[in-house]
Amino acid sequence: MSRLILALATTLTATPAHVADTARPNVVFLLADDMRADTIAALGNPVARTPNLDSLVRRGFVMTNAYCFGGNSSAVCTPSRNMLLSGNAYLRWKDFGPPGMPDAYKGLLAPGDRPNFPLSLKDAAYLTYHHGKRSNTALLIQARFEINKYLKDDDAERRSGEPGKAIVDEAIAFLKANRDPRPVFMYLAFANPHDPRVAAPKYLDQYEPDQIPLPKDFLPIHPFDNGELVVRDEQLLPWPRTGSDVRRTLHEYYATVTALDFHIGRLIQALQDLGQLDHTLVIFSADQGIAVGSHGLLGKQNLYDHSMKAPLVFAGPGIPQGRSDALVYLFDIYPTVCDLIGAKLPEGIDGTSFRPVLDGRATTARSELLLAYLGKQRAIRDARWKLIRYPAVDVTQLFDLHSDPDEIRNLADDPAQRDRVADLLRRLARLQKHYGDDLALTASNPRPATPVTPEQLRLLAKPAGTR
Repeated sequence: MSRLILALATTLTATPAHVADTARPNVVFLLADDMRADTIAALGNPVARTPNLDSLVRRGFVMTNAYCFGGNSSAVCTPSRNMLLSGNAYLRWKDFGPPGMPDAYKGLLAPGDRPNFPLSLKDAAYLTYHHGKRSNTALLIQARFEINKYLKDDDAERRSGEPGKAIVDEAIAFLKANRDPRPVFMYLAFANPHDPRVAAPKYLDQYEPDQIPLPKDFLPIHPFDNGELVVRDEQLLPWPRTGSDVRRTLHEYYATVTALDFHIGRLIQALQDLGQLDHTLVIFSADQGIAVGSHGLLGKQNLYDHSMKAPLVFAGPGIPQGRSDALVYLFDIYPTVCDLIGAKLPEGIDGTSFRPVLDGRATTARSELLLAYLGKQRAIRDARWKLIRYPAVDVTQLFDLHSDPDEIRNLADDPAQRDRVADLLRRLARLQKHYGDDLALTASNPRPATPVTPEQLRLLAKPAGTR
């Protein structure tokens, strides 16, 4: 035991040293805000400038089908980060509220005294460190980190022109000064590329705005009312969406991603300079994606893949280079990390370890996923098919993700798919029961699913009393 402690102490100082193979690695978990799964160059994006994330991808293992479960708030970041740190679907704490919280806000925060990421790693003798955005996050669980810090002002950091710099600066300073003999678990929960997206000219200038392609699933307006067409995120551009407006938004989005990538690179270089990178498990992901023009939408208040999928990369000791299309939830990351470092697996949570996929012992993790958004949308996704149900307007969408990964062609009304739709609806209801979701998939008096017009949306988006 004394040799193990000595090895760990040496690793976490500024003096590079060989680390014993039996020592648990450091864990550095980098979480972006509103970053789509398809915005990393090494994963096929033809526009993105992400050299540091590209390097992580090339030396690591990529899970190409990592999903946010969904949201019980239009600020999907809140449930996503609470689910990620608790290992549970948000439905598990729908009646919970800390003392003094108004009833209207119950169910937004996961309890901090049940199994969670920082408690599990602290129990495994890790020094736990969190630094992240202050708003729309997992406050009760993050309070369980030994070191728990927040950005002073999320929007000020986003407007600084250097997204991610403040968090990375403090993380590097901590790593250089730390003399605690325990391995470190760092959870760096960035506020970017969430809007407002402000990047310095050196990042903006890496892109030619006119050459940024529109998403393949670009639409000027969503074809029907999905129940959330005028939420705050959707009012960031006028209707109908134009190619020039969306390209300008994408220019800001990509430049912000590039700036964040630059500062992530600084952190990885600091780990290398300190002799710690070879003994550090680095994980990169995001709380969810975002539309930014796809399907006529801008936000993440929908269940299309562009909004519910997130990038997920593992790199470090014992992690092979590769990728998998196995279906996983973001809340599976917590038990997977416990499995990888030899910590006790948490009990009584929805998350399950996908370490067998990383190890090459399995090709699948989950056979199907439930996706949920408020009382408005439900979806089921399996290895090939995706069905989205909108009960309030009696609309069903069916997509063959093998031939139509951008979810452009709705096959739900194809007579040849009638049995498949019925089967997926049955399976969707079964998943709802498993997670304690009581939303009916049909409404007794659904609204007409007529196409919406730009004028209707502009009127709905006006503040009360101005119509």
